[in-house]
This record gives sequence, C-alpha cells and structure tokens, in this order.
Amino acid sequence: MSIISIENITKVYTETEVEVHAVNGIDLNFEEGEFAAIVGPSGSGKTTLLNMLGGLDTPTSGKITINNTDISHLSGSQLIDFRLWNIGFVFQAYNLIPVLTAKENVEFIMHLQGMKKNEREARTKELLSSVGLGDRLNSRPSKLSGGQQQRVAVARALASKPKFVLADEPTANLDSKSTENLLDIMERLNKEENITFIFATHDARVMKKARRVITVEDGKIVSDVRKNGGE
Repeated sequence: MSIISIENITKVYTETEVEVHAVNGIDLNFEEGEFAAIVGPSGSGKTTLLNMLGGLDTPTSGKITINNTDISHLSGSQLIDFRLWNIGFVFQAYNLIPVLTAKENVEFIMHLQGMKKNEREARTKELLSSVGLGDRLNSRPSKLSGGQQQRVAVARALASKPKFVLADEPTANLDSKSTENLLDIMERLNKEENITFIFATHDARVMKKARRVITVEDGKIVSDVRKNGGE
C-alpha cells in the first residue's frame, strides 16, 4: 500500500537571475515499511525532494499525497499540524534544543501533541532505551557525543508515532562506529515496528543498508533499484 504518492512535481527557484530547476518532473511512490535512500551528488535535488516530502518546502507544480492528504496546497499552519502528527525528521546537524536534556528533547513534540505527562515520560524512557540511551535521560546535548546526539534525534523523530521518518544526511557528522550503530538501530526499528525510513544521502554505508536506492541527477530520477534486503 502506497503511503506517499508523488506526481510530476517540480521545484524552480527564482531568487537569482537564472532560474534553478532543482526538481524537474518526478513521479514516485513509497510503500509502508520501506527503508529507502534517495542518492545523488550535491545539487542533484535529493534534499529539495526530501524537504517537499516533509512539507518543509512546497512544489512549484505537481502533487504530493500522503495517506490520502494532498499536502501540496496546504497552508503554512496546516502543514505544521500535518508534520506534527505524521512525519518524523532526523537532520544532519541533530537540531536538538541545547538547554533541554535528552529526555526533554524527546518529550517536546509529545507535549505539543497534548499527551499527558505520565504517558510522555513512559514513551520517552522506552524510546531512549530503544536507542541505547536509557542511562542518559538527564544529559544535555553538550554532554553527549555526536553519535549519541543523533540517537536522541532518532528517538525524538519517533516520539510522535509518525507515519514515516525522513532523514537528511543523518550520518554526515558521524564516525564509522557511530554510523554503524545508528543505521543498525534504524534498520531494527524499520523491521520490528514497520517504520518507514527515507534517507537523502551520499553515504555509501547508508546505500548499502537501504533496500531501495533511488538515484537523482539534475532534478530527475535516473534509476530506482529495489534489493531483496540490505547488504
């Protein structure tokens, strides 16, 4: 069953004298439970595509449907609400709130959703334990390594029980061991809980784990390869 349907979307930036066609007529579908990587060189359009999937950017033309909702024409406030309940994000720069502890960072989105305090706390402990940080609940980001901060970011992305998680270059600032640990955690969550993960990356280690690799060049899909399982 497709949870995401992309129909002939384009994104044209006109801020400069020369128009930039970042995404140029892409059609794409994602099924529930996928572990997919969108890959390509810098400037290929992969991050722009991911941002439009997440409602962080709007298409110039075309249609993006997520769980029967066309997000292409939602207002700013509607998109904020839609993201809150449907999409988890993991960014290259972690984007944790520095004055909050790991526990508070993960709880924050559930607080926005109006979840009761005891439910928030129970889910936060469960999530941080699932990413190997059950003993670091009260640590602020400055006291955590890069790999640990990114694992907090994964727990935070899952806190809202999203339909899928978008990860933009999540391993870019991590060493090999931290990358391996992070990818193992996300792969386990994908397989055990059927959480859909979509990456934008140029990291070969992510491509190796992915069960689907979509290559983008000059704003167009040049290949879409499904594997029987991550390698």
